[in-house]
Amino acid sequence: MSGELRVTGLTKSYGDKTVLDGVELSVGAGQILGFVGPNGAGKTTTMRAIMGVLTPDAGTCTWQGRPVDRAARRRFGYMPEERGLYQKMAVGPQIDYFGRLYGLGPAAARRATEEWLERLEIGRYRDAAVQTLSLGNQQRVQFAVSLVHDPELLVLDEPFSGLDPIGAQALVVVLREKAAAGVPIVFSSHQLDLVDRLIDRITMLRAGHVVLDSSVADARRTGDPRLRVRVAGARDDWAGALPGRLVETDADGTAVLALDGADPTAVLTAAMALGTVEHFAWDEPTLTELFREAMA
Repeated sequence: MSGELRVTGLTKSYGDKTVLDGVELSVGAGQILGFVGPNGAGKTTTMRAIMGVLTPDAGTCTWQGRPVDRAARRRFGYMPEERGLYQKMAVGPQIDYFGRLYGLGPAAARRATEEWLERLEIGRYRDAAVQTLSLGNQQRVQFAVSLVHDPELLVLDEPFSGLDPIGAQALVVVLREKAAAGVPIVFSSHQLDLVDRLIDRITMLRAGHVVLDSSVADARRTGDPRLRVRVAGARDDWAGALPGRLVETDADGTAVLALDGADPTAVLTAAMALGTVEHFAWDEPTLTELFREAMA
């Protein structure tokens, strides 16, 4: 059964240093939440609080409307930033072992282990000790451990760390499949291009405070609307003749315009009078641009 994870008023201090100050987030069935922020913002501390690795000073974490307890956490899949694997234990037996810890019977654990060894292309390392693997392949093993028991919720701290593009794409495919099946997913990453491809919602932290929490669509609509316009056959200074304010011109000649109150229809009409309009669309900010603005 899928449900909603909700974090409310999470606070944590160490001595006189406040790490979390009233952090709130939520992720519902089938949603992928990108949890982002600079180093030291409090992302890992929040995830550890959700998973019970540490106890917050104040605040609540609920799953399906009830406080998250030990029984609920056994149904979660958790991938810590620091790998929680037994380095001298072989890959296959290790995944099987964690499956049983999560409550799978011997036969179910074996089946799930074989499935994830194949899906994540680490079957050839079945009998190899984890410490002999590259960092990227260790990350795949850690991911398999978080998935082996078919969790109802995924909490992943920097899951793309150490992965090459092929490994990262394999993880992206699995996350999309899990979300399509109704599993809520919370993951942090500094690789904002990957985050941008995946998420439905975004929560940004800065110094323990939430500075942005919204759907991706709503986040992209913040600020002054901008248009991307490309006109063929126009004079060199054509962009300056359009309503609005010219922000920049791309290498292919596409102009980025801030409307500054101008009517988009008037921009299109003016562009058509200057030449052949090859491109005319809203310019949505990238996640990197939103991040820079929120952290400024």
